[in-house]
Amino acid sequence: MTTPYLSIVIPVYNESANLEQLYKRLILTLDKLGKSYEILFVNDGSQDNSYEKLNELQKRRPEQIRIIHFNGNFGQHMAVMAGFERVSGKIVITLDADLQNPPEEIPALIQAMEKGHDYVGGVRKKRQDTFFRRYASKLNNWLRYKMTKIRLTDQGCMLRAYQRSLIDLMIASKETSLFIPAQAYSLSSNPTEINVAHDAREAGESKYNLYRLLRLNFDLMTGFSLLPLQIFTMLGILISALSGFFVVYMFLRRLIVGPEAEGVFTLFAILFFLIGICLMGLGIMGEYIGRIYQEVRQRPRYVIKEIVDHQTKD
Repeated sequence: MTTPYLSIVIPVYNESANLEQLYKRLILTLDKLGKSYEILFVNDGSQDNSYEKLNELQKRRPEQIRIIHFNGNFGQHMAVMAGFERVSGKIVITLDADLQNPPEEIPALIQAMEKGHDYVGGVRKKRQDTFFRRYASKLNNWLRYKMTKIRLTDQGCMLRAYQRSLIDLMIASKETSLFIPAQAYSLSSNPTEINVAHDAREAGESKYNLYRLLRLNFDLMTGFSLLPLQIFTMLGILISALSGFFVVYMFLRRLIVGPEAEGVFTLFAILFFLIGICLMGLGIMGEYIGRIYQEVRQRPRYVIKEIVDHQTKD
């Protein structure tokens, strides 16, 4: 089998309403390039009729389209990693199936890669998202940079290009909690970013709610930085020192002024505040311990139900 020049990896979760238009626009764009390519759709346990629709699309271009069907929902990053492990192109590009990432932007990514970059990130201009999504993304970007020093202008944009060597490095990592853009950026030697268009979603609903965004941020913080633990270590030292001074003050006051019952509720407020900090610190430590637990179990990161390609028998 000839190694394709370009590989496209597309995670799919309940996007059957968008797949037909995605296929037409993607094929039209790739055919115009005049380069060999393959397309790998990863069905992340969709509950609509994406399974049937993807299989039907594969029959139209059996030599160029392959499908991986998971037996459950393992998350977008696991779907992308499953695609990375099974494509062979010299340049690998990811994009969403919801058509908010226009396939027509792919040539711009390839042009940037051919200038010598090993990683090209997309930055959505004029984002067609809700107020919450836009400003939550800005907050995530700021927190991520402060904690990890990984400078991703738009970490939520799936339209990205990777050199084959970078894909091989990520595959070699067997982490169970992944944040692919940050990992690629940290491993790349010559990264860059370009502006790409961003369209409004025409069908379906966004799969990212507040919980998923928070979960993604926890994975990012605990996967690439020890700063949260270090902050609580320093905070614990500071609170211990202040508590020591406070105990000395209360002891001297008792000797000089005598026993007192005033300020009891203030002390309770201080106690509750310190308990809250302790619980938050335990939660952060739990995040790191949970990651260690996931790694040592060595369970499969995802389970494949079926692979559909040109060798599949009807």
